[in-house]
Amino acid sequence: MDALQEYYIPFVGLKLGKHSFTYHIDNKFFEFYQYNDFQSIDCDVDLIFNKKSRLFELEFNIKGTVVFNCDISNEPFKEKINNILSLIVKFGEEYNDDNEEVLILPQTDYQFNVAQYIYEAIVLAFPVKRTHPGLKDGTLKSDVLDKLKELEIKENKKTDPRWDKLNGLLTSKK
Repeated sequence: MDALQEYYIPFVGLKLGKHSFTYHIDNKFFEFYQYNDFQSIDCDVDLIFNKKSRLFELEFNIKGTVVFNCDISNEPFKEKINNILSLIVKFGEEYNDDNEEVLILPQTDYQFNVAQYIYEAIVLAFPVKRTHPGLKDGTLKSDVLDKLKELEIKENKKTDPRWDKLNGLLTSKK
């Protein structure tokens, strides 16, 4: 049985117009893709599937939270994610996904699996740099941060007296 069976939309039996689908995404979904750049995910996907006579318009609305490890301190933190992905599905001779916004399905298809697009919309919502909010505002206490501060390179305040005289010439002109 297909692990992503619940993400198939049998569009042949659907009437023209808008249809809503809701999916709850957790770690189990990402196990299929072998993606584990986070600790946990709790996300909801609202899909508006607009069936027209010759094409489909899909709008994926992603909202949820993800627990990441900070890139600097490796401390876990919770981050909210939001994303909207739009997709147009047309029919043609053969499958073609060269265009990011338009997908062409063979005319013989009768169902469409949205799992890959849900996966992409969620991963694209992840921040590139994952920084713990406590690191930004200075409230995070961590052994790793203490060690980083200890190993931080201290600037040498000694200057060459010859350069000090030349710098004095620059500042006296202002």
